[in-house]
Amino acid sequence: MKYRRETELTGRPDGRAGRTQSTAFSPLPQWLADYGFWLILVLAAAVRFYYLTAAAIWGDEGSSLLMSQYSLGDIWFHAAHDVHPPLYFMVLHGWIEVFGNGIFSIRSLSALPGIATVALGFWLVRLMANPRAALLAGLLLALLPTAVRYSQEVRMYSLLGLWLLGATIALVYWVKQPRHTRHLVIYALLMAAGFYTHYFTALCVIVHWAYLLVLRLHPTHPMKHITRPAWWLANVAIVVLFLPWLPGLIDLIQHMDALKANGDVGWELPVSLSSLPSMIWDYMIQDDGDNLPWLMFAALPALLLVVIVLTVVRDRSLYRWSALLALYTLVPLLLVFGVSFISPVFIERYLTAFALGLPLILGLAIDRLLDGFRVVALALLVLLVGTELVGLKTNATVDVNDQTSVMVEFVNQHYVEGDRIVISDLLWYMPYVYYNHTNAAPLLYTPPSAEGASSRPNAYGFGTLVDDNAQKIYLDRLSELPSGTGRVWLISTADQPDEFAPLPAGWQKVSETAAGNNRARLFLMGHGDRDK
Repeated sequence: MKYRRETELTGRPDGRAGRTQSTAFSPLPQWLADYGFWLILVLAAAVRFYYLTAAAIWGDEGSSLLMSQYSLGDIWFHAAHDVHPPLYFMVLHGWIEVFGNGIFSIRSLSALPGIATVALGFWLVRLMANPRAALLAGLLLALLPTAVRYSQEVRMYSLLGLWLLGATIALVYWVKQPRHTRHLVIYALLMAAGFYTHYFTALCVIVHWAYLLVLRLHPTHPMKHITRPAWWLANVAIVVLFLPWLPGLIDLIQHMDALKANGDVGWELPVSLSSLPSMIWDYMIQDDGDNLPWLMFAALPALLLVVIVLTVVRDRSLYRWSALLALYTLVPLLLVFGVSFISPVFIERYLTAFALGLPLILGLAIDRLLDGFRVVALALLVLLVGTELVGLKTNATVDVNDQTSVMVEFVNQHYVEGDRIVISDLLWYMPYVYYNHTNAAPLLYTPPSAEGASSRPNAYGFGTLVDDNAQKIYLDRLSELPSGTGRVWLISTADQPDEFAPLPAGWQKVSETAAGNNRARLFLMGHGDRDK
């Protein structure tokens, strides 16, 4: 049985309650109308939990785990010295207290918000259009490779997407019913949570103000939401909620040089004109597309842009919902791209929360095309799903035998009580600590420069995670190692010049293993060193 009905949704995201007026006709099989939402959630869960534990913990994830080991008060302090606010680390701290720090557990904290975000995406488009558009958007969002990838990392990007889409839904409810200020209360709380999760929430603020400006400039039905006192008060409330964090943020900005010295900022590569289409390819196939023929490289991003622009231009609806989705998708992308010509910050993971808008507006576009250009709509849908499947395959292509965890496990198995473990770089140190099952506390090698300057991390960025224990962790000279068993493990990058060179005289290499671009070498220390 098929029914043809488009309704506004004022209640549940699955569309089975809160239906109001009939406004248009949209064919959809009854079984799909009843169960499609849940099928999409199952699909979203399947692709996010598939191979969830296959990839080894890497440097950024290791930093999340080190941060989460602190008490909540200490997390507040150390996050104020880091490049990200504290909320995710506090949630991770509590999560580990309840569910443990196994890799499945800690990555589930990202997978579950990722699945919930798919539900919110469905809900948002259902509010804007009809069940068919919501199902199309939900399908494309469930399979979006960049969303899947960052639903499988111990970082804050999946949680950020949850807050921002939730806030956008609250905004949509308020735009429809501006007298119901409770929606703005929810909006303010979700946006504040976003700011406590990632500073790029500011881009979402710009998007929402821009959308309300579009409504104000509507040629036939201008809406004055942007001038309503309730809207301004909601934004003031966001600022007030964020005020406790403001001193830490100001201090961080004032110590930007310290962050640059540690390499926590300023490491991003400069952008070029090709960086913009490359980002779209990253979203879709988890590859920057540089190896593609130039025509193909430009074609998909251009096609998506044309589809988005036409969808907005042809939108004659009262609320111009397609404009909101287009702004959410494009404005952060273009702003960060433009700023990156001055200070590069054009990194996929920073923009993943806004990439979530891409499948939503594409779902809306395909739904509209189906009513007059069915073949074109189906061809576009097949193209998008096929492209996303390529990206999902890229995500799932993990060589489990060529990872940092393999190297650490080799050390764990061959460790002898009293062995020393020295690591050449902080980015290797953080995941190593997670996998280390020996009794040894790994040391971080911090040799003075040729001019005699210290190479120890400072108290900002990743350095804040280890600076409190500097005297126990930092090792400036290999010759200062206590003898112990006379054996020392050196952990360094595999394909670069030896970061430990020159080694002390008399050291003899016993064994070596490499995996995940780093290597572990076991040395017997020279007689002179053992006698110390």
